[in-house]
Amino acid sequence: QVQLVESGGGLVQAGGSLRLSCAASGRTFSRYAMGWFRQAPGKEREFVAAISGGGGGITNYADSVKGRFTISRDNAKNTVNLQMNSLKVEDTAVYYCNADQLLVKVRTATAAYWGQGTQVTVSS
Repeated sequence: QVQLVESGGGLVQAGGSLRLSCAASGRTFSRYAMGWFRQAPGKEREFVAAISGGGGGITNYADSVKGRFTISRDNAKNTVNLQMNSLKVEDTAVYYCNADQLLVKVRTATAAYWGQGTQVTVSS
């Protein structure tokens, strides 16, 4: 079992930055692929970014955030981070962290484990 707890959300003006963190329980954190999804009101949950486990550190990003967001992980601290720069109003959403042993499941919202989400609001 893996439990995930997100933090770092809040209100920021367009053009600003936020850093989300996801703390994971469990002793085998490094083996898990980790990712971030988001869901805006009235919209479906969408993929944001993912990073592979097992020491590979392969990253994937949605086109909408490429060049602005950076996903990283700290296996010693069992955390995965999402650095969000140049934020836009359309980035407003609840952001969810997820985890699975398979990167493909993290990327396609079929991951086994999910956090409760953290709200990010970008004002104009």
